[in-house]
Amino acid sequence: MVGSGRMRWAAAFLGAVIAFAAPVHAQIEVDVVGGISAPMPIAIPVMPTPAQAGTPAGDTGSLGARVAEVITNDLRNSGLFRPLAESALRPVTFPQVTAPDFAGWGTTGAQALVQGFVQANGDGTLTVGCYLYDVFARSELTRQGFVVRPADWRRAAHKCSDTVYTRLSGEGPYFDSQIVYVSETGPKQHRTKRLAIMDQDGANHRFITNGQSIVLTPRFAPNQQTLVFMSFENDRPRVYVYDVGSGRKRLVVDQPNMTFAPRFSPDGRYIVFSMAVNGNTDIYRVPASGGGATRLTSSPGIDTAASYSPDGSKIVFESDRSGGQQLYVMNADGSNQQRISFGGGRYATPVWSPRGDLIAFTRIGGGFAVGIMSPDGSGEKILTNGWQDEGPSWSPNGRVIMFFRTAQGSGKADLWSVDLTGVNERRVPTPLDGSDPAWGPLRP
Repeated sequence: MVGSGRMRWAAAFLGAVIAFAAPVHAQIEVDVVGGISAPMPIAIPVMPTPAQAGTPAGDTGSLGARVAEVITNDLRNSGLFRPLAESALRPVTFPQVTAPDFAGWGTTGAQALVQGFVQANGDGTLTVGCYLYDVFARSELTRQGFVVRPADWRRAAHKCSDTVYTRLSGEGPYFDSQIVYVSETGPKQHRTKRLAIMDQDGANHRFITNGQSIVLTPRFAPNQQTLVFMSFENDRPRVYVYDVGSGRKRLVVDQPNMTFAPRFSPDGRYIVFSMAVNGNTDIYRVPASGGGATRLTSSPGIDTAASYSPDGSKIVFESDRSGGQQLYVMNADGSNQQRISFGGGRYATPVWSPRGDLIAFTRIGGGFAVGIMSPDGSGEKILTNGWQDEGPSWSPNGRVIMFFRTAQGSGKADLWSVDLTGVNERRVPTPLDGSDPAWGPLRP
């Protein structure tokens, strides 16, 4: 498996896998704010192969085209790049991968060039090379290579996209990541809800529950091997931990009370969740390995939707203790609870950015919208304007937010993403309707 070490640097073939800054005279970069209105033109031609060879995923020639297509879609979807149309691309020979025809590419209007190759290895693996060039400066900006199983060629493509994105934007990577969400089907009043996992671009989709019980709010553990979610199995709404590899699940706490809204701590040691006891709902913490639960809040009303700061020192949550849903921050042990939301309407489903600088939330009032604010409540900004947008989840680099949008009247929901500018908004493809997305960490 790639996740267990089968993806590795292709140092032997590339000579040296490096990631270095451009020379002083070649400072090509994309503006992560202004770049949305004028995305950088970039050329991503089909990747050649040194020798045509068959693999379980297809021949290396066709894989070169598919890898380039994935990279093209990744970079286009970021909103920061404008890949050249296929008709404007020039064919690339294998020797040209490391010696680009800069004069020819300069006539296309591309500022950056992504080239690479796909090679079949004697041990059944593939080597995928990835090179980024500054067309105007005629210089190489970075190169990386990956050795993968044929079945994991898409991961190599996403890794290449991450290399380009990171080098040109200065932001962290996020393309080689996964989404867990609730797949929905059926009439509005009788929806079937199943857990599903897919790559961030919608590929490699698979269901992991059968739909016999309603499931809600799935969340990844930091190690990506386990999930935590709420299930109505046996008509008892309770929180479970699910092992993705084995398919086994277990109760987080074996209590007769309703438990819901679970989430892992950043180090994976704890799970926070809400539990309703005697008409009051509070936030609790329990070791992920099992054990007794510790109560963190005790105010009258409903305290729920807890989310840790990335350093694990604080928790943001929603509470109606003031008469309506608002956002609060407390220390991880439950002390020093402070309200941070004071805008119009109600606030729900807060989630802390992996960068620690922002909190995303759902604002309710004249509709549902997804917004962001600083951890102290300042700088509030609404990013979406749908009829019912809710349930934000951060990309691994803290620049993009995924959420779900419910259509007025039909009750049908779809997954969407938006970046921090609020401009680059797009629908994320799923086989059926989708809700409650959770973006996992960057894959190893």
